Amino acid sequence: MEKNRTYRIMISGGGTGGHIYPAIAIANAWKDEFPDSEILFVGALGKMEMQKVPEAGYRIEGLPVAGLQRSLTAENLKFPFKLLKSLMIAKKMVKEFRPDVVVGVGGYASGPILYAAQSKGIPTLVQEQNSYAGLTNKILAKKANKICVAYPNMERFFPVDKIAYTGNPVRKDILELEGKREKAFHHFGLKEGKKTVLVLGGSLGARTLNQAVLKDMKKLDKSGYQVLWQSGKYYFKEMLEKTDAAGLENIHLREFIREMDLAYAAADVIVSRAGALSVSELSIVGKPVIFIPSPNVAEDHQTKNAMAYVSHNAAWILKDSDAVGKLKLKLDELIADPSKALSLGSNMKSLAKPNAAVAIRKEIEQLVA
Repeated sequence: MEKNRTYRIMISGGGTGGHIYPAIAIANAWKDEFPDSEILFVGALGKMEMQKVPEAGYRIEGLPVAGLQRSLTAENLKFPFKLLKSLMIAKKMVKEFRPDVVVGVGGYASGPILYAAQSKGIPTLVQEQNSYAGLTNKILAKKANKICVAYPNMERFFPVDKIAYTGNPVRKDILELEGKREKAFHHFGLKEGKKTVLVLGGSLGARTLNQAVLKDMKKLDKSGYQVLWQSGKYYFKEMLEKTDAAGLENIHLREFIREMDLAYAAADVIVSRAGALSVSELSIVGKPVIFIPSPNVAEDHQTKNAMAYVSHNAAWILKDSDAVGKLKLKLDELIADPSKALSLGSNMKSLAKPNAAVAIRKEIEQLVA
């Protein structure tokens, strides 16, 4: 392939950080190799990709598509009309942009764009981040040319001859954590010599994780732990009021942590949801993790993501229903056993796929060629 040719790549999907950050990592890997390329993202109007993608330096256009709600709502009645309108706009976008290849990373916008590309005979690649494939990707995979997956045994969902086991792409700065611990402690105002617990509930937040920290924060503070706690946008105000009222000096609350490499570098133990991106990042970080999977996701896929690591003795799992009231007990048990913590971390790292973005780029190259 020619380095200086203007390849035209369309990347669609989003809705959560778990879809958006891998998409941006794929775009960056492509740009590193083919800097003259044109890349167009397509997202869902009103979703976080409409902000995050331009921040990363890429152009994005939006579709009015939305998902079906689980309960009967007025929004569900609008669903077929939004879908039809999105399909019409998607066809127009594909016709005008004339992509060499279209990549779908999951999320609402993936469906219409990949469908439009497939109906025009344009090569398509699906990137499935979870250990349990989503419905949209299962449908799109039938006509996709390549399916990049992050877990083994995905032939349960996809044709085996189309699968490439690449892993999930992660942000570049997470690949290099060596020598960042001191800077991390200074950045977050943490104290040397204290066991540091990092709590992550995703960019929007996770009620159970926040309630679990809230319940145990006085005991955690007293025990000499320090907690770096990302509450997420939805819960920050409520958590701030409660932590301020408690006046605890070792509980460090943040709405959102942008410098994830520093947060990971500072942590001795990590408590996290088990979204696909989080799990992939944590395997590269290689530190002891307690997963608290969200029960409010399709097909309980977060539990399946976590169990793929727990079954290799690479992480611990705490059920969402047990988390409030039992978080500190679980942390005490892990921190009291340094050799266990060490083996969890090294087993985690052995399952990592740090070169996923480049592996996916090579698959796209083959489709373009």
